[in-house]
Amino acid sequence: MDTKAAILALMSVWGVGTCVTLPANAQEATDAAEAGDETANPLLNKVWIRADADPDQPGPMQIFLGDGTLVSDSCWETYRLSKWQQVSDSAISWDEDGMTINADITSLSPTELVLSLKLGSDVLEQRFVTAEVPYVCPDMVK
Repeated sequence: MDTKAAILALMSVWGVGTCVTLPANAQEATDAAEAGDETANPLLNKVWIRADADPDQPGPMQIFLGDGTLVSDSCWETYRLSKWQQVSDSAISWDEDGMTINADITSLSPTELVLSLKLGSDVLEQRFVTAEVPYVCPDMVK
């Protein structure tokens, strides 16, 4: 073992090495994600902001995580965690307040998403774009 490796090992035992090992762990996670199916699906692991949102209620967003968790949030409402699944290449569904919401993926690119939600006999189209970072919710009128 060379001197540098010995020092890093010793720092890790002392709890100081956590910062030193983070880049290696992040690199391993990136390599694993690149090898998996998640990168092949542009829907996953992005913050999707509603492009057609009501200006009085800005910032509705959806995040479809690869582990089957859907994060829904907005600037004016508390976040929600739901289970979601990709039913087919062109359809998804998720649970919302005990009800299953089915949606067709009308359009999907790395930066744009259009969903057609099937709400009983009604169909509601929602348009999303990927969030620009940084993103800060505007001050809400009280």
